[in-house]
Amino acid sequence: MSSHTATVTKGAPEPPGPPIAEPARPRGLRGHPWLTLLTVALGVTMVALDGTIVAIANPAIKQDLGATLAEVQWITSGYLLALAVSLITAGKLGDRFGHRQAFLFGVVGFAVASAAIGFAPSVSLVVTFRVFQGVFGALLMPAALGLLRASFPAEKLNAAIGIWGAVIGASTAAGPIVGGLLVEHVSWESVFFINVPVGVLALGMGLAFLLDHRAEKTARSFDLPGIVLLSGAMFCLIWALIKAPEWGWGDAGTLGFLAVALVLFAVFALWETRAPEPLLPLSMFRSVPLSAGTVLMVLMAFGFMGGLFFVTFYLQNVHGMSPVESGLHLLPLTAMMIVSSPLAGAVITKVGPRGPLVAAMVITALAMFGLSTLDAGSGTLATSLWFALLGLGLAPVMVGATEVIVGNAPLEHAGVAGGLQQAAMQVGGSLGTAVLGAVMASRAGGVVGEKWAEAGLPPLKAQQAEQLEDAAAVGFAPPAPAGTPERIADLMASVVHDAFISGMGLAFTCAGIVAVLAAGVAVFTKRGAHDAGPAVHV
Repeated sequence: MSSHTATVTKGAPEPPGPPIAEPARPRGLRGHPWLTLLTVALGVTMVALDGTIVAIANPAIKQDLGATLAEVQWITSGYLLALAVSLITAGKLGDRFGHRQAFLFGVVGFAVASAAIGFAPSVSLVVTFRVFQGVFGALLMPAALGLLRASFPAEKLNAAIGIWGAVIGASTAAGPIVGGLLVEHVSWESVFFINVPVGVLALGMGLAFLLDHRAEKTARSFDLPGIVLLSGAMFCLIWALIKAPEWGWGDAGTLGFLAVALVLFAVFALWETRAPEPLLPLSMFRSVPLSAGTVLMVLMAFGFMGGLFFVTFYLQNVHGMSPVESGLHLLPLTAMMIVSSPLAGAVITKVGPRGPLVAAMVITALAMFGLSTLDAGSGTLATSLWFALLGLGLAPVMVGATEVIVGNAPLEHAGVAGGLQQAAMQVGGSLGTAVLGAVMASRAGGVVGEKWAEAGLPPLKAQQAEQLEDAAAVGFAPPAPAGTPERIADLMASVVHDAFISGMGLAFTCAGIVAVLAAGVAVFTKRGAHDAGPAVHV
C-alpha cells in the first residue's frame, strides 16, 4: 500500500517512523466515489457558470448602477485577480485541514458572496463581493480535485476527471444562454441569485456524502513568507496582463509589474528551497510529467481562452448576433467537449495520456488554423465545423493534463496540485487574452486605414482615425453620420469588419502555432506515478 493513501485524520499522534496510512473507510453512502464526483461537480458548476454568465450581465449592471466602463471591467478583473492569487494557497489549506472542509467552506462562501452581489446597491460593493467570490472559488476548485484524487483508484481517476471536465464544459456553455435569458426576462441580480439554491444543494450533498481525505504526512506549520511572495508575484503578473491592452506592452507600468513579478517569483523559489514546510514544494517539479502537464495547461488555455475572446466579438459585432444567439452558435464547441470529455477519460485510462494528448493538440492546432480562415461571409456550417473540431481537441487536454498534474503529485500535495492546475489555466488564459489581443489589435489597427483608403472613402482626421482603429480591434462598425448613403455606410462597416477579421486570422494562426508547440510538450507526459485513493464502492 502506498504511503500516500488517503486517511481520515482524527487528531491522533503520528507514530514514529514513516507514516503508514490506512484507507479512509466510508460510512454508508459517505465516501462513495461517484456520489463524491456528483457533489463536487455541482459545486464546481457555480464557479464555471459564473465565469461566463457575468459578462452578459455587465451592460445591465452598468446602466442600473450608473457605473463607468472601468468600474464594470473591475467586476471581471477583481474576480480574476482574487482567483489567480489565491488558488495555490487555497489548495494548501485543503491539504492541511481537509479537502471536505475546504470544499464546503468554499461552497458556502461563494453562495453568500453571490447573494450579497445581488443585494449590492453600488458597483463598488459588487466589485468587493466579486473579489470574495474569487477567493471562495479558489478554495472550492482545488478541493474538488483533491477529493476526486483521494476517492478514486488510479484506474478510474481519468474517467472521473472526464466527467468533471464535461460538467465544466456544460456550465461554461450554459453561461451566455442562461445569463441572457435571466437578464432579459428577470434581472441582472438573478444572475447571481441563481448560485444560492445551487450552493445550498451542494452543501447538503457535501455534508451527506463527502468523506474527509487528507494525507497522514501533513505540514504542522504554515509558510507565511511563501504565501506573501507567491501571492504578490501572481498579483503583479495577472495585473500586468490585465492592464497591458490599456497601457501598452512597452509602457513603464506594464514592464514594471512584470519585472516585480519576475523578482518575486525568483525570491519565492529561493525561499521554498529553505522553508521547513514549503507552500509549493519545488521537489514536485522534479517530476517531468507534472512539469510538462503544467506547461501544457498554460499553452492550452493560452490558445483556447485567448481565441474565444475574439469569437464572441466576431459573432456579435461582425455577424450582428445577440448574446444568446452567439452562445447558441458556440454549442458545437461546448457540446463536443461535453461528449468527448468522458470518452477522453476512458481512452486515456486504457492507453495512457501521451498519445491522446499529442493527438488532441494536433487537432486543436488544425481547428485554430481553420478558424483563421473565417471571414464575414462564413456561414453557420463552417463555423460549427471548426468549433466542433476545437472541442474535440480540447477535451482530452483538459482531462489528461489535469490527471497528469494531480496524479503525479503525492497525495499529501493533492490540493496544491489542484491549485497549480487551476493557476496554470488562469495564467494561460490571461496571457492568451493579452498577447493574442495585442496581436489582433495591432494587425486590425494597422490595416484598417489602408482598407479605408482603398475603398475610396473620405480621408479621416487624426482623432477619427484613432477611433476607427479602436472600433476595428473589436469588429464594431460605428454608426455612419446622418445622411450617409446606405451604400457608403455598408462600405464603411465592411472595412471595419475586414480589418477585424484580418487581425483575428493572424491571432488564430498564432494560437495554432502555440498548439503545435503544446503537442511537443505533450510528448513528455505520462500516467500519474502515485496511486489514487482506495477503491471503495467503485
